[in-house]
Amino acid sequence: MINNLESLSHPPSKQKFAATLRLVSRISFWVQLVLGGISGIAILLACFSRNITTQTSNAGIGFGIFLAIVGILLLCFRVYWALRYRKLAKLLQTPNSQNHPNKEDVIQNLRIGLIVSLVGLLIAFIASEVTVSIILGKAVAQPQGVAIYQPENVIRSLDIFVMLANVNMIGAHFFGGVISLGLLYWLEE
Repeated sequence: MINNLESLSHPPSKQKFAATLRLVSRISFWVQLVLGGISGIAILLACFSRNITTQTSNAGIGFGIFLAIVGILLLCFRVYWALRYRKLAKLLQTPNSQNHPNKEDVIQNLRIGLIVSLVGLLIAFIASEVTVSIILGKAVAQPQGVAIYQPENVIRSLDIFVMLANVNMIGAHFFGGVISLGLLYWLEE
């Protein structure tokens, strides 16, 4: 057990790190792609479920949708960055050491991925908070057991789709951040 802990506390060999980076980047790519795809579909459904002719006095959902779109764009960059991790791993596994990126370049790439994930996580969290606040406000404004005659107090599918998109983005950015942070911690020890 102590030997296992000691092996984790030392910096990995280049080949071991490259193999781990390649595996983790593949997993990260697919998890983020699936969660981002679900978020994208939910935002598209939210946009298409809006009734253009009906004016609502609730600008918060529009802000939630805007933040969700920004979060999705950051997630698209993060998915691309996971592919870049994979390319770095392939370069590290080439037999010609002239083609290997240096440790500082790898650390810089991991830091950029971590920063993008943290910013995306923050944006998705703020968007979720805005959306949940609006849904809660609508739910509290509805009298129980009485027909609702005010359309601005009805919880619409749009609200739920925006919330679904934001929650999935939180998961995707969190997963990407954990991957980058774990690899960065392992490499910098």
